Amino acid sequence: MTCKFPRVFKILLALFILFSVPLGKTLGQDRILLKGKVTDSQTGISLPGVTISIAGTTSGTVTDIEGMYNLEVPMGESVIEVRFVGYKTISNKINVLVNNSPTVNIRLEPESKLLDVVVVSAGKFEQKLEEVTVSMSVIKPDLIQNTNATSVDMVIEQVPGVNIIDGQANIRGGSGFSYGAGSRVLLLVDDMPFVAADAGDVKWSAVAVENIEQIEVIKGASSALFGSSAMNGVINIRTSYPKAKPETKLSWFSGWYDDPKRDELKWWGNKTQRFGGLSFSHMQQAGQWDLVTGGNAYRDDGYRLGEDEKRYRMSLNTRYRFKKVQGLSAGLNTNVTFSEGGNYLLWANDSSGAYLPFGGLDTSTTTISKYQTTRTTIDPFVSYASQNGMSHNLKMRYFNSDNRNNTDQGSNASSYYLEYQFQKRFSDFVTVTIGSSTTLNEVKSELYNDHESQNMAAFAQTDLKWGRLSLSFGSRYEYNKIDTADSDAIPVFRSGLNFKAAEYTFLRLSYGQGFRYPTIAEKFISTQVGPIVITKNDSLLPETGESAEFGIKQGFKIKNWRGFFDASIFWSEYRDMMEFTPTGFVFIPPSSLGFAFQSQNIGNTKITGFEFELAGTGKIGKLPVNLLTGFTYIEPIALDFDTAKVLDRNTVPFNILKYRYRRVFKGDLELLPGNFIFGFSAKYNSFMQNIDAIFEAVIPGVQNYRKQHAYGDWVFDLRAGYNMTENYRLMVIVKNMFNHEYMGRPADMQPPRTFTVQLSAKF
Repeated sequence: MTCKFPRVFKILLALFILFSVPLGKTLGQDRILLKGKVTDSQTGISLPGVTISIAGTTSGTVTDIEGMYNLEVPMGESVIEVRFVGYKTISNKINVLVNNSPTVNIRLEPESKLLDVVVVSAGKFEQKLEEVTVSMSVIKPDLIQNTNATSVDMVIEQVPGVNIIDGQANIRGGSGFSYGAGSRVLLLVDDMPFVAADAGDVKWSAVAVENIEQIEVIKGASSALFGSSAMNGVINIRTSYPKAKPETKLSWFSGWYDDPKRDELKWWGNKTQRFGGLSFSHMQQAGQWDLVTGGNAYRDDGYRLGEDEKRYRMSLNTRYRFKKVQGLSAGLNTNVTFSEGGNYLLWANDSSGAYLPFGGLDTSTTTISKYQTTRTTIDPFVSYASQNGMSHNLKMRYFNSDNRNNTDQGSNASSYYLEYQFQKRFSDFVTVTIGSSTTLNEVKSELYNDHESQNMAAFAQTDLKWGRLSLSFGSRYEYNKIDTADSDAIPVFRSGLNFKAAEYTFLRLSYGQGFRYPTIAEKFISTQVGPIVITKNDSLLPETGESAEFGIKQGFKIKNWRGFFDASIFWSEYRDMMEFTPTGFVFIPPSSLGFAFQSQNIGNTKITGFEFELAGTGKIGKLPVNLLTGFTYIEPIALDFDTAKVLDRNTVPFNILKYRYRRVFKGDLELLPGNFIFGFSAKYNSFMQNIDAIFEAVIPGVQNYRKQHAYGDWVFDLRAGYNMTENYRLMVIVKNMFNHEYMGRPADMQPPRTFTVQLSAKF
């Protein structure tokens, strides 16, 4: 198909020129230039992006990255209004009598309301959480610290409606188990994709958990804003930048695995399987420089034989705020992660071998592969925010994943990402965003052979706000090519509305289209691990889909409690859905039998369901309490279901997609009596009814274990801590406190109870 990008970029250029033209009068004799700085009244930090306008007119401006503003005001008396998300709106009367350039500095007070979380991912600009048009959940860094999450996926599993199955993120049943390739949930770090160039999967351990400002989870198709892989949703990790006061954090922890519930599973005898690590971060402003550095070291003996890990990570974020050009900044962020250990795939059996690898440790039969990986990101960027509400952002990312192992399945994958975004804010009521991105991927691999891919996209979005009503419209046009094979260029659209029906009642309705191109791994992988043989499928087609949602977010204040209750119903359909599918038995030389899998377009599917979420903070008597809980129910089905065709492939004869939990519950409760901290979390997954029947037929113990455990799994965690001083905290964390035995995907027994002692400091 012929690519039509030249025309698209001409349109973008025209829009750029149009929105770059300043509105309003030029500076004349009857108008003067008002200037100043806007800061937080409590911390004194500068506030970029604050809207300052003249009451009763369309004249306005936006503060730059330093919090500075310039605004043309008429001679004489006028009223300026100052608005910023999360802060109280103020109106100041000014009286200009002489033709000079007066300075008016403004201090804004933080807003204390029921719903005061500010997010960026929904529309690529700051909004209040209750005003977005899609379902979103937010994780703050305190939960990461208090639960001792050593990898981002560990804390994301606390989000209602989200499951991580063997490293693959699944939002509201949109994905199953994909064997480490082709994620339908896009991970972003500072609004840029953080997925490997070869498999299109997420490398959770490479994300710097020690430097996270906030995690934002969008539930539902988000391809119109973020492109391929955002089919099922987006997880955007926003990193921190320093405030006016320098800050240093240190954390050390050590832990061990308890004995499994069944004695025969304890393969380590009288030894103790331990894990531990330390991390640090430091951020400060040095003149015009913003500097953030961090590091992490982690080691784990593993609870499964052969699955040990050592990991080291260093990161450095820099930003320079130009003094002579207000609003201009540039910087370079880097992150390097090295890890080594063993990859575990299948158990030996469900009895004494549930924590032992299929094939043992003999190099000729084992399914354990030893690896060494180095993952590197280098992110240069330039940003400019003008005084008339315009901003320009140029972002780049180099992401290299070098994976070496002892099974001749190594790969070196490099991704080069470039994005330009232009945004124009017309006061608080209209925000227009346009941009384009290009991704080049290079893969050199024993696993897939050598390949290149290219992706180009253009996107645009308009957000409107009229009184109680907020509207959002977006579109994206994307083109993809692997080697010399072109894929269809795909246009997608999204729309949504949010209506403030009452003081703390917000109704939302959204619709979005999604798409996902096959990854290099899905099309070209050819490998064998034990009895599993995976074959390539170079005729794999892209998948497309759409989703819709209706939701209500109700704020509440009951005595000492404040928070929100969120309820939603959702619907998604996918066409030509891609999943790894068994294709039959194969002969493995010299004399063994295995079974083959291949990524295939399995047809059209539909997922419907509903979700409830409750979050709040308050007091029980005089005891401060934080609460986050939610329940999700889904009905995942195939639209072209044929009983005769699936009887030999699925473990159930009725219509339900594989590797899904119909019912999921998440809950976290934290109590804060004085200097003490007590936390309790619970997770429930219903029984995974449908899996590939070949697992039950070939892998020892899978069928027997599923018959004996054909019920859902409750897992409870407990944490307790004490603030020894203002700067030091001691925590004790117990995960899987009742030592429940449960399986994730087939032949993948989860860990027994663990104990962790953590000591952290903050200066």
